[in-house]
Amino acid sequence: MERSRPPARDLAVRSASGLALGLAILGGIYLGNPYWFALCLVICMVSLGEFYRMISRKGHVSRVVGFGAGIFSLFAAVYSNDPAVLLPLLAAAPILVLFVEVARKHILGESHGITSSGGTAAGILYIVLPWSFMVVLRDHMWGSYLLVALFACTWSCDVFAYLVGSRWGNTLLCPAVSPRKTVEGFLGGLTGSLLCGGALAFYWGMAPLPIIMIALFCGTFGQIGDLAESLLKREADIKDSGDLIPGHGGMLDRFDSILVNSVLVFFVFGVLW
Repeated sequence: MERSRPPARDLAVRSASGLALGLAILGGIYLGNPYWFALCLVICMVSLGEFYRMISRKGHVSRVVGFGAGIFSLFAAVYSNDPAVLLPLLAAAPILVLFVEVARKHILGESHGITSSGGTAAGILYIVLPWSFMVVLRDHMWGSYLLVALFACTWSCDVFAYLVGSRWGNTLLCPAVSPRKTVEGFLGGLTGSLLCGGALAFYWGMAPLPIIMIALFCGTFGQIGDLAESLLKREADIKDSGDLIPGHGGMLDRFDSILVNSVLVFFVFGVLW
């Protein structure tokens, strides 16, 4: 979806790091738990740290409560196999932060109750819950297929959005949020996701509707999820959420679309289907 091409060396670095990360994800899905759980835990905690760093540029956040709740949530998801157990935790985390802020106000004479409780809870909702859903999805009867389709369609969307946008992109999509993304790139990403979904359904010999539905999610809402993270970075006055992944930025930069797509896939196939 980008309108300008990066140097060839940067593109090679980006491709190599993306391939390595993709192989790690596919390997974790294939091996299942506990390997998949461990991989999700690492990615989730790194992403949560990057999110909290962005929040901290504008306000206060309780990292101790956020990381504690995040780790507990993922363990609860894998051992209970029921996301409903996470609901009391979601309510408890911001309340606990407020208790801490009451003590801060009493002892130090200052507090950050609004930003700290809101920012901490937002990290759990935005980062932790989607990764918890992906842990639960792996144990679904079609879990490995759902997860492979989720990641493959999202990656195909990214690749086609870049290729089409860099070659034919002229109409800006949302310049106030991301000045280099184009409508042509968006449509290219949607096309790439649908092509990937169709190819997977054909290769697996499955009814195409479920996989095409995932592809549609990834090709539309996933790209909006990418814009949403761009909005957060713009408000925090940073270019990338981190610098852990060469050519991509932070872990949150690489998995921002996955967060949105995993919620939709879990809701449809883990709850409704």
